[in-house]
Amino acid sequence: MIIYNVTTKVAHHINERWLRWMKEEHIPAIMGTGLFHDFRICRLLEQEETEGPTYTIQYFTDTLENYQTYLEEHAAGFRQASYNLFGDQFVSFRTVMQVV
Repeated sequence: MIIYNVTTKVAHHINERWLRWMKEEHIPAIMGTGLFHDFRICRLLEQEETEGPTYTIQYFTDTLENYQTYLEEHAAGFRQASYNLFGDQFVSFRTVMQVV
C-alpha cells in the first residue's frame, strides 16, 4: 500500500474555514479521482502552535502508478485551488510512504 501524506500548518485565523473546506470540498474532490481508496485526516499533537495548528492528510492507494497518475494529472490543479483560496496563510510539504 502507498500512502500519500500532506502535512500542513495553517494560520489560526483560517483554521476553521480551511478544515471545513478540506472535509467538504478538497478531500472529496481528490477521492473523486478514483486513484485513492481511503484517507485519514489528523491533527498533530505536541507541536508548537504559535503560528497555528498542523494537520496531516493521508491518502491511501494500492499502487505507485495510481500516485504517479495523481501527480501528473491532478496535483497541480488541487494545489492551485488551495493557494487561490488561502494564499500564503498555510504551508505544506508532501511525503510518499510504502507500507512494509
